[in-house]
Amino acid sequence: MTDVAHEREEGRVIPITTAPSYAEPEPLAKALAFLRRRLTGDYEVDEFGYDPELTDKVVLEMLRPIYRRWFRVEPVELQNVPREGGALVVANHSGTLPVDALMLQVAMHDEVGRALRLLGADLVYQLPVLSHLSRKTGHTLACPEDADRLLRKGELVGVFPEGFKGVGKAFSERYELQRFGRGGFVASAIRAGVPIVPTAIVGAEEIYPKIGDLKVLARALGVPYLPITPFFPLFGPLGLVPLPSKWMIEFGEPIRTDEYDPSAADDPMLVFNLTDHVREAIQQLLNELRLRRGHAFPPFF
Repeated sequence: MTDVAHEREEGRVIPITTAPSYAEPEPLAKALAFLRRRLTGDYEVDEFGYDPELTDKVVLEMLRPIYRRWFRVEPVELQNVPREGGALVVANHSGTLPVDALMLQVAMHDEVGRALRLLGADLVYQLPVLSHLSRKTGHTLACPEDADRLLRKGELVGVFPEGFKGVGKAFSERYELQRFGRGGFVASAIRAGVPIVPTAIVGAEEIYPKIGDLKVLARALGVPYLPITPFFPLFGPLGLVPLPSKWMIEFGEPIRTDEYDPSAADDPMLVFNLTDHVREAIQQLLNELRLRRGHAFPPFF
């Protein structure tokens, strides 16, 4: 059918016909265009292997329902994250599996509008599939060289100084920061003259409560730990479904480093003191945010 409009001109009525539109639905057109670009190689990756389109259109789309509906992540004090230029986001690490890193990446993209370039442990880049996917989504090895290059390019870089000590700690030690590394992240921030944003993540500790560790099997498999939770390995694959805890992420006031000369990055005492300052800031944020969050499993609405 055609729609008929009428226009009056010098007493005459002139019918105006509008042809029906048979354009492809927009989501389908976008999906087809995306597939076409992937098949023809018409997309870009940077020097680290980061593929922004794949990250935005596929990976983050898969993570977003978990972020919004399962964990109901609530970010606060977003104004403390720089909207442009290099910055180092330093957060606590927990949860048995590093789900907190993925949720932080979604928060940066959706709430701040910036890509978060996460620094990962060596083990991640020793696993073929995981290594490739990590590179594609903007992650890279946690080493001074890569951190320096990203920060000097003006990127927002994320780091978890506790490493496996944090993500693999027992449930009885929840929200207690483990020892940070040697302060390499602080040295990189000083060399680049970028702010450090202390960040607290509350909620990840409850998704896989670790009550034990299969140490012998973990050593045989070459992994830092093999957790025992109330549901894994007892319930098999079902035990891998994370519990729907309520999450909050708070971004603390940035700690400036541009007041130091870049050569100060070679001063072990300065780096140690600043690292300790960042750690204390995150621990304080955690303590306060945990009280603010309240019950870990409030009713769904």
